[in-house]
Amino acid sequence: MKDAVVALAPILIVALGGLALMMSEAFGSPKKSGPASDLALGSFIVFLAGAIVAGSLWMVGPEQLSGVALVAPWLIVDRFTLFFDIVLCIGAALTSLMAGGYLPEHRLDRGEFFPLLVFSTVGAMVLAASGDLLSLFIGLETMSIGVYAMVGFRRGSLRSTEASVKYFLLGSFAAALLLYGGALIYGITGQTDLASIGAAVKSGLGGRQTDFGMLLVAMVLVIAGLAFKVSAVPFHMWTPDAYEGAPTPVTSYMAVAVKSAAFAMMLRVLLGIFGDETSMSWGTGWPPILAALALLTMTVANLVAGRQESVKRMLAYSSIAHAGYLLVGVVAMIKPGTDAQASVLFYLLSYTVSTAGAFAALILCGSRTREAVSFEDLAGLGKRHPAAAFALSFFLLSLAGMPPTVGFFAKLYIARAGIGAGLNVLTVLLLLNSVIAAYYYLRVMVFMYMRDPAPGAPVALPMRSGYIVAAIAFSAALVLLLGLWPTTSLKLALDSVLAVR
Repeated sequence: MKDAVVALAPILIVALGGLALMMSEAFGSPKKSGPASDLALGSFIVFLAGAIVAGSLWMVGPEQLSGVALVAPWLIVDRFTLFFDIVLCIGAALTSLMAGGYLPEHRLDRGEFFPLLVFSTVGAMVLAASGDLLSLFIGLETMSIGVYAMVGFRRGSLRSTEASVKYFLLGSFAAALLLYGGALIYGITGQTDLASIGAAVKSGLGGRQTDFGMLLVAMVLVIAGLAFKVSAVPFHMWTPDAYEGAPTPVTSYMAVAVKSAAFAMMLRVLLGIFGDETSMSWGTGWPPILAALALLTMTVANLVAGRQESVKRMLAYSSIAHAGYLLVGVVAMIKPGTDAQASVLFYLLSYTVSTAGAFAALILCGSRTREAVSFEDLAGLGKRHPAAAFALSFFLLSLAGMPPTVGFFAKLYIARAGIGAGLNVLTVLLLLNSVIAAYYYLRVMVFMYMRDPAPGAPVALPMRSGYIVAAIAFSAALVLLLGLWPTTSLKLALDSVLAVR
């Protein structure tokens, strides 16, 4: 029992921290300033502790822990899991800092936000560690239910309520696709753990042709459900509305933590169940499906993002485009030795810190009733408040892939993996889409530094919050450190990849 506790220490620390925060909010003495101040700091400490413990176990080596075998196959504790625990805890920690400044400013200071955030992260960590279809579905729903509630946290806003209901309905539909696909897989193989299913698929299912047809249907259903969770085109229609209607810290959390957990689930399922030669071939497997999704996702998202007038909707489509870039790395995994899987992990880490920083800077640029929503709201911000404008510009340049930020190396490694796997056309299209994306990132900077607000038009008024400044500083430090020493981070990702059958 003690060995199992050590193996699951990162998840248990976050879960117990969430219980402590919930009890603190319920029985603590109410303050005039509201609960966000203490709970934001408390949740940040919980997530930081989870990341530190996960990093410590990563360095020790999970293979040295006897408790790993006790929790398998339901939860797999390996370096892949611990890497994602670190990424998820970093994204959630930055979200808690953002919420500590945003919620009081916008009069949404209700204590239930932080337990929802913590337990959603617990679900995401379980999702990244799942080695069984049952635990995978439990982790997915634990994460999703909390996010549904956080999206609708602005109860007085019809747009927020609409976003929450739309996300809930479409998310339930995607979960049903995954569940039905998993049920078909169980009916074919008689197993629920990924390793046994993968072994059955690799052995040829006993030569039963009907099972091969059903397995193909199951694969399509599972990929469709996964595509929704990573917001790939054409399963992306919920993303702009949910991102725009949700409070900005929740938007950031969906963009970084939910997407990272969804890609962890995708890698586990594709390599665990459909990692045999037949399933990973261009003629009979998933690579052409994901390649088509990657092409559609990159191109459609970037073209639509350039036409947006809302900054949050633009960042929503930007998030969709980044999912397309990541899918290129997933497709490149068909060729061993290309470091494709490591490039996906490194990209998720760099995307987490860059995107969280961009949303934190966007929060800083506006205050209650004068929030930065549209491009016009940011006009002239560089002259009025140069520090806020510089912070937003810095993270947008990282998302655009400008050196020496980490975003440049993230795209470089994905492109290198694509070329190494022979995906020359797809890689060229990735680079062209990156050029298109630079247009709408730079457009924000044009409004901030080269446009003056129209006479009488509302302009964003930056807020003052130590929590937001801390989130920006933390994100900026990671963007620079990862960008200046990218090979070190890539080495960590290389040591964290899943074994390919």
